[in-house]
Amino acid sequence: MSDPVLILTMKWGTLYGAGDVNRLYRQVRRHLARPFRFICFTEDGRGIDPGVEVLPLPELGLPKGNTDTRWRKLALFQPDLGGFAGMTALFLDLDLVVVDDMSPFFDLPGEFLIIRDDDLFRPKPLRRINAQRDAFLHSVGNSSVFRYTVGAHADVLAGYLADSAAAARDYEHEQQYLSAVLLAQGRLSYWPRGLCVSFKNDCVPRNLRSYLRDPSLPPGARIVLFAGNPKMADVFSGKGNRWYRRIGNINWLRQAWTAQ
Repeated sequence: MSDPVLILTMKWGTLYGAGDVNRLYRQVRRHLARPFRFICFTEDGRGIDPGVEVLPLPELGLPKGNTDTRWRKLALFQPDLGGFAGMTALFLDLDLVVVDDMSPFFDLPGEFLIIRDDDLFRPKPLRRINAQRDAFLHSVGNSSVFRYTVGAHADVLAGYLADSAAAARDYEHEQQYLSAVLLAQGRLSYWPRGLCVSFKNDCVPRNLRSYLRDPSLPPGARIVLFAGNPKMADVFSGKGNRWYRRIGNINWLRQAWTAQ
């Protein structure tokens, strides 16, 4: 039997709860055939399923007095990360839904694989006015789903900690910083377009066509994300409708979300 892979997620604060962790764990259990360990880094493990390994949130290691935790995901690039160095890990945000076989996330070649953020959104032609900026933004990965080897990119975190003020000045968030560092090293690759899809932009028919058809899953999609608005919580609570966009029947997505 092959060695287990890691599925990593993080929960802090009150935006997401134990129920979100448990639903994601059940989705992975349903769609991943190979052995895996599901790890949740959190400061509050109450109510989390016994099948989930609950570990303390990894320390970002900011200088004393710096309380900026917006870049907390960079702590996943610690050299050891709880004793997991050398293991293959797939990180998943809590605000997504796994809808089909997850094998491609481990079978596809690449040292570091991430969603291309632009793949989740419709074209932005006005951005081309600044060609250099447009090219950079087109390279940025969306860190909702990425695969890496734990410990293999410790320089990402080390570089951030060496001058966190400069990183905050030059980049809007950790996704931009992470992408810029790995791209410069030639180590950044992207999931094939369509493997991870946007609910709003890929599943919901565009504009008034949404009144004629319900949302549907594009062929080949394995994970549905909620980039931009509406957020996942809004969609499942029925608050995502707008006059120009009807959400419609999402029973297929709700069933995948509550998979056992």
